[in-house]
Amino acid sequence: MNKKSIKKYTYKNSGVSINTADNFINKIKPLVCKTHNKRVLENIGGFAGLYDISSFNYKNPVLVSGTDGVGTKLNLALKINKLDTIGIDLVAMCVNDIITTGAKPLFFLDYYATGKLNVNKAHEIIKGIYKGCKNSNIALIGGETAEMPILYKKGDFDLAGFSVGLIDKHKILPKKVSPGDILIGVKSDGLHSNGYSLINLLIKEKKIKLKDQIGKKYLKDLLIKPTKIYTNLLNLKNFKDIKSMANITGGGLTENIPRVLSNKTSVIINKNLLCRSSLYKYIVEKKIVSENEMYKTFNCGIGMVLIVSNSKANLTVKNLKKIGFSSLIIGHVQKSKFKKVFYENNL
Repeated sequence: MNKKSIKKYTYKNSGVSINTADNFINKIKPLVCKTHNKRVLENIGGFAGLYDISSFNYKNPVLVSGTDGVGTKLNLALKINKLDTIGIDLVAMCVNDIITTGAKPLFFLDYYATGKLNVNKAHEIIKGIYKGCKNSNIALIGGETAEMPILYKKGDFDLAGFSVGLIDKHKILPKKVSPGDILIGVKSDGLHSNGYSLINLLIKEKKIKLKDQIGKKYLKDLLIKPTKIYTNLLNLKNFKDIKSMANITGGGLTENIPRVLSNKTSVIINKNLLCRSSLYKYIVEKKIVSENEMYKTFNCGIGMVLIVSNSKANLTVKNLKKIGFSSLIIGHVQKSKFKKVFYENNL
């Protein structure tokens, strides 16, 4: 009598390939190791990343952490099949948050989840993360690659990043902001990584087209441009004069600036100094997004806002130029009951 054979199941039957994951790790090792410095104690492959902070001469060292993703800019990257810069966005979103405290970013970890791991596609993404880490002068010390066919459709993926920085406690920002202080806007490189759910909707509804030409470039090229990394702001000659910094991400100027204001202060911004780039002019001229919606959705050409005293404003703009940042005075702080951003013409 023949016994009915019992099917033997493997992990691969579920859609997860350990061999593919191993091949991927081996392929990215050279890139990852290029970001390491003498403070990284372990190479890729261990259970945790180790980073030695004993050589920092800080009296009261404080660790600063930040985590973020790239949002629906991923959808655009897939649509136009350009994945080698999305990793830069991921690093930028994390380290730009960390430096608003005055802290120096030290290292980075990434999380990549997909339905089916495509080694070449994933390698393109890691190349971007590598570039972002090199541009930020930080080490990529670990990460996680998750293959989950039950959660993600074929071709879909998601990204998350995590970074840690260090600062001496007495130097932590923000400091007290006072009426009369000046807002300096450090220019952005396009939309960065926020507002893309709205952008994707406008594309879907055919209000804007990826093949539209703006100057000598196509809209798709301007939209996929990676988020500017601002870590070099820490090298500003008069950085000690900065009272507060705001990273202009989701929520735009309207939502982000109040997060770093002192009680009983608000700010007035000259709206004529916003949305000056060709990309923003293109969106404004379409008249499909209201002015207020622009201010609370996009960075409107300003990627980082610095607040300094009136007497230090011009010097700060001058020193920013010396380290490669284009900036301008966009407004000032006033006394107010509520932390809020007001927009006016010709201040």
